[in-house]
Amino acid sequence: MKKTGQSYKQVLNLDTNFDGIVIGSGIGGLCAAALLAKEGKKILLLEQHYVVGGFTHVFQRKDYEWDVGLHYIGGVDSPKSVLRKTFDYISNKQLAWASMDDVYDKAVFGDKEYAFCKGKDNFKTQLKTYFTDPKDQQAIDQYFALLTEVENVGIGYYAEKILPSFIANIAGSLLRRNVMKYADQTTRAVLSKITDNEALIGVLTTQYGDYGLPPAQSSFFMHAMVANHYMDGGAYPVGGPSSIAHSIAAVIEANGGLVLHSAEVKAIVVEKNTAIGVQMDDGKTIHAPLIISDAGIKNTFLHLLDANIQQKHHLVDKIEPLTTSVAHVCLYIGLKKSAKDLGLPKCNYWVFPSNYNHDENIANYRQPSDPLPVSYISFPSAKDPEWESRYPNKSTIEVITLAPYEWFKTWENEPWKKRGDDYEAFKEQIAQQLLQSLYQIMPHLNGQIDYYELSTPLSTRKFDHNDSGEIYGLAHSPQRFKQRVLRPTTPIKNLYLTGQDVLSAGIGGALMGGVICVSAILGKNMLSRVSK
Repeated sequence: MKKTGQSYKQVLNLDTNFDGIVIGSGIGGLCAAALLAKEGKKILLLEQHYVVGGFTHVFQRKDYEWDVGLHYIGGVDSPKSVLRKTFDYISNKQLAWASMDDVYDKAVFGDKEYAFCKGKDNFKTQLKTYFTDPKDQQAIDQYFALLTEVENVGIGYYAEKILPSFIANIAGSLLRRNVMKYADQTTRAVLSKITDNEALIGVLTTQYGDYGLPPAQSSFFMHAMVANHYMDGGAYPVGGPSSIAHSIAAVIEANGGLVLHSAEVKAIVVEKNTAIGVQMDDGKTIHAPLIISDAGIKNTFLHLLDANIQQKHHLVDKIEPLTTSVAHVCLYIGLKKSAKDLGLPKCNYWVFPSNYNHDENIANYRQPSDPLPVSYISFPSAKDPEWESRYPNKSTIEVITLAPYEWFKTWENEPWKKRGDDYEAFKEQIAQQLLQSLYQIMPHLNGQIDYYELSTPLSTRKFDHNDSGEIYGLAHSPQRFKQRVLRPTTPIKNLYLTGQDVLSAGIGGALMGGVICVSAILGKNMLSRVSK
């Protein structure tokens, strides 16, 4: 695993002559810092965790390595795609991608399996082999037409976020109008207009776990963005997800910046309604004329700003309508054989009950002993072409499902790794369920497992500093897309927001949140700069 950055506690005589400070090293923070660095700005990036990268970081146990948030990404196979150009730009083309299989996702409902094929025409053709009724085939055509419509109307929504607030207040409604036509409806509401086939709706919304809300709760705009994102298949970073932070941090530091981990920011320092620096957990204040937060809008407004600032700008009221996204558990599995020897695929599996109604499956999931509403199974060691050179004759698997934070609240004040026998027994119960889900699709792995460890929402809460272990920031419901507060500018001068709360869920959404943030700061179209 590549080590990125330096420890804040080991840096002596820290130079405080920075042009800007970025709080948090998720992909939104890394992107914003690298874009500014390439514009000649000297940037200090501060990460409270002891590993840089946010949900792109990896961790190790017993000579195994697992990713924690980036399991695959779409839109990077083609050098001409916006995401690929952005990654190339902020990493100086030092970040490489490995394509997954032509079938990159498989959905399993009971004993039925559905393949998600790379390429819009291929996927549409494949779907029609499963759903042969003329009414279903017509609905499939309508569905793909809707995805194309949404893909073509997003520009106004993004442009509104870059405009100065006073202009956005005047022109914003017009710019957002075409997007809100889709964003203001749930995914189920839209799909129910084109089909009443529950199986078809269930298959089309297989990837709801990629944005966290089932069809009756999610915004169709969010669903369409994710569906379009993976239309040309999935890819994985060569060398593992840690290569992302490593390559981008090198660009920041090559331009005079500094990337520090174990650097917890306690507060943003504001004077005369202007952000002028940050106060660290050791009491030290670091000044800079520009502060960018990748800590999430709730953390930034409620935890990093003084109560007087909150009251002055009614920040609590502004974010009160915003609910948080789902929490999850992940079972990290290690095996003492190579992915090739074990026949592990590059594709992901989404395993569901035989019921195709995702909302009902979640509603029926009231306690850990109930049937899992979904299991997402990923094989990172099979996706990375450099894995075998780092970890010969070993492989890894991850199995993920939803898990309400409330199930773990009893132990939230207990120290990490010392939460007691009851907690470990509770985790083991969930781990066994996830193992059974794995054995359902790959029974030959039973007896092959060398090591496993379950992470819970308490782990996410500890390392991501959120309140309820949520993985996608804010819930991507229709209500979310109505909120005008979700933009890079804030009521405090020289304080900006980046990351997925600015735009949308996932690595791609957070990355573009960084592009939008820097565009607003510099008054430049950074997307045009990146594309050139």
